[in-house]
Amino acid sequence: MKIRILPSLLAADMGNLAAEARRAQAAGGDELHLDIMDGVFVPNISMGPAVVAMAHQAVSIPLNVHLMLLHPDQYIEAFAAAGAATLLIHIEAECDVPATLARIRARGIHPGITLNPGTPADRIFPVLDAVDEVLCMTVHPGHGGQSFMAEVLPKITAVRRALDARGRTGARVMVDGGIAETTAARCAAAGADSFVAGTTVYHAADMREMVSRLRQTATDAYIDR
Repeated sequence: MKIRILPSLLAADMGNLAAEARRAQAAGGDELHLDIMDGVFVPNISMGPAVVAMAHQAVSIPLNVHLMLLHPDQYIEAFAAAGAATLLIHIEAECDVPATLARIRARGIHPGITLNPGTPADRIFPVLDAVDEVLCMTVHPGHGGQSFMAEVLPKITAVRRALDARGRTGARVMVDGGIAETTAARCAAAGADSFVAGTTVYHAADMREMVSRLRQTATDAYIDR
């Protein structure tokens, strides 16, 4: 399984988002991660479809869009039109989750499911056949720069095993929150293959070097797990 590193635009210079998106691509980011927050589902407000559309024009790498929205079903078409390659919704959202995932797939976009740190892994098992990606939050969603929550590690393993048991060996397991070299290695050893990194890469002295180091560290740990 190829390791993916996804720089998170939430940690970028908000006054220069197009340039910051291009910087993530130039640094070797596999995809660009965009956090969409509504101020209701999470206690913060961030970006909307216009920022996704801007990023779609600025870079050629896929846009991985995380909808931290109470009602993500109301915004699927807007973010699809803006250029999202993947749309992740939360299992905790107030919508018909299976139907919303099906709508995402019908638009030719990769559907993904996200679960918060306090949500048991088996909550998402009924929809695993409907998704291409599972995001295990390793911090409480809503703000960047939080500390990694090691108690999520067994959940990552449980999700990976559940996917494999269903023959979904190509489905991705992604982590987001407090990802640096040490925590990336721990998550990879637990079964994660995709890593959202915000502060660690955008605030690094050399962004390209940091992306490379994260990828190598995670690759080594994933192979050895």
